[in-house]
Amino acid sequence: MPLAPTRQRGGHYDAVIAGAGIMGLAIAWQLARRSRLRIAVLEKGAAPGEGSTGASVAICRHRYSLDAMVRLAADGIGAYREWRAFTGLARPRAEFHQSGVLWLPGGGRQWAAREHQRLRALDIPTAVLDDAALAERFPAVNPCAIPPDLATGETHDCRGGGEHLLELNGGYIDPVDAAQDLLEACRSAGVDMRFNAPVTGIALRGGRVESVASGAERFATGLFINAAGPWCGRLHAMAGVELKWNLEPTRIQALYLDIPSAQIADRAAMELPATADLVNGIYFRPQNRGRQLITGSVLASDEREAVRDPDAFDRQPDADFQSRVLHLLQHRLPGLRAPGRELERNRVHGYCGLYTVNRDDSHPLLGPADAAGLDGYWLANGFSGHGFKLAPAVGSMLARRITGIAQDFDTQIPLDMFSAERAPLEGGGSVLA
Repeated sequence: MPLAPTRQRGGHYDAVIAGAGIMGLAIAWQLARRSRLRIAVLEKGAAPGEGSTGASVAICRHRYSLDAMVRLAADGIGAYREWRAFTGLARPRAEFHQSGVLWLPGGGRQWAAREHQRLRALDIPTAVLDDAALAERFPAVNPCAIPPDLATGETHDCRGGGEHLLELNGGYIDPVDAAQDLLEACRSAGVDMRFNAPVTGIALRGGRVESVASGAERFATGLFINAAGPWCGRLHAMAGVELKWNLEPTRIQALYLDIPSAQIADRAAMELPATADLVNGIYFRPQNRGRQLITGSVLASDEREAVRDPDAFDRQPDADFQSRVLHLLQHRLPGLRAPGRELERNRVHGYCGLYTVNRDDSHPLLGPADAAGLDGYWLANGFSGHGFKLAPAVGSMLARRITGIAQDFDTQIPLDMFSAERAPLEGGGSVLA
């Protein structure tokens, strides 16, 4: 039964959400824009997006192994593409950059052609580029299908990679700006936003949620939504919720580097899409109006470092990770190498964030935690690095189930697809699933 607004005031809320990252904010906004529910968002940090969101690369790509995930991604990205209309803000901070998303599979021609046909059938505009078309459209990108020899450093004569896939409507958006926009939208709709307010207790009565505590303050509610990212397990433990799924906070490394001023001046030559380089096992995308690049790994082996305490982990990339990724990036973008010398170290910076990886199928857990025998405890966890692009659509899934009200920017993918009671979904288990 859809939730009706409470008539109680004071400390009584229709819904309390833990986490003011992009997911918690998207859920709060999707609830607020279609209802008059009293909503509180409790965030342990001092500002929105201090967890996984702030470290997100925020590449908005559509291709997934499962068709339903393609559609879900398209619905999430659709909100970012129409960000002003979605947020209702006259001057949003965030802007979607439709750079395209380039996939470099290497090898033969079958992969790009097959995915082109599949995505086209799902209404995702794509193009197949051979090496000549790739060079014409993105001259800075080396089409070589041979990865560098990282063991010996031995050079090779580059050889073209056949055909490549370009998602025409893909791109990226600044994650911190997007979170700030949703914060503003939520506040304008009357959502009670609390910062420096970690959840410190979840009170239960008769098998259902009764209230949520943050320090000395108590928030009476019958609906609690755990969107706490890497901290979600702590809240599950508070409520006695035991899941059959293995959700692990996982350290993810990324680099960003300044583009030399001479290359910035030649914008045509350095025009770059967001890129998934499956040959070299890296990704990259531009930022800061083409003055910088963000890069990192797409290898599952680089998403295995579980973090015991999400408040205490190494936030600087490992030296060997940096050397490896930069070497692979220079192979793909030879113009980054200044004449006669390697990429200057003082132009390279790094950071680390956390994914909450679902080790069982890489897909999220959404909706009521029914197996726990606890009414009013909902999940929005385990996005495995895919949450940013999905957030507006996921918010609509939960909000529509809670309120019974449909809105524009809703997805038609059923919430039960991601129920905690499901079997592991096929097509999961990897960073690019």
